[in-house]
Amino acid sequence: MKVTWEEPRWGDLGWERLAPGVGRCRLPVWDCTVGLVTGPGGALLIDAGSSLAEGARLRLEAQSLAGRRVDFLALTHPHFDHVFGAAAFAGAHVLAAGGEDGSGSEFGPLGREALRADAVRNGLDVRAAEEAADTLVVPRQQIQKSLTIELPGGPQATLWNVGPGHTRTDLAVVVPTTPTTNPTIVFCGDLVEESGEPQAGPDAVPSHWPAALDRLLALGGEDALYVPGHGAVVDAAFVRAQRDALARRFGVSREPVA
Repeated sequence: MKVTWEEPRWGDLGWERLAPGVGRCRLPVWDCTVGLVTGPGGALLIDAGSSLAEGARLRLEAQSLAGRRVDFLALTHPHFDHVFGAAAFAGAHVLAAGGEDGSGSEFGPLGREALRADAVRNGLDVRAAEEAADTLVVPRQQIQKSLTIELPGGPQATLWNVGPGHTRTDLAVVVPTTPTTNPTIVFCGDLVEESGEPQAGPDAVPSHWPAALDRLLALGGEDALYVPGHGAVVDAAFVRAQRDALARRFGVSREPVA
């Protein structure tokens, strides 16, 4: 029997359509972006929100838009506003960038406590932070270089380990252009921020951050849409300008890139 599938009605739930089968929403409070890539045979969610309650809401919205449960959950980096909702996605294959030691320590006991403390420091309710930290999902798969996910009948998405930069483990998701005129979409995580100055916490690697943005530009190209972790969608010129500003801010010596 032929499977029928319709383009999600993104606007009905306040999501922004980026390309066929590709959309995103901006969450309240921390203006964190969550992305969705979907087709008749699969659904990939990018980041999971800042609490279990927010994750549960995202799960319902993603299922409504995709017409199916989320099959894959990609976490762009281990900060509470991007990962604390992950436990709401029972059954999803959870992926993240792998660090140099491959230990996934950011999701272990010490990492969970640091995330809980950071969440409370930034205004998340103490009980919500504790609940999310206690149930934090350890990624099932750590990506050392790249992984392509085929969503049958829908877009293809490639997950790239592009860090370190904003953190020691930064993951980007690239949805390439189709044979029509749709642009390549690059979900950047917090390597790129539009609604404020990029934040460099204790887990940032500033000396490598400009090079990570060069990798994003190489993956997306000049005509791509770049989706920041916080803020409006930007173009390649914005990413280059932020790369250069970060190099100046952190005193990173580098060769000019056209």
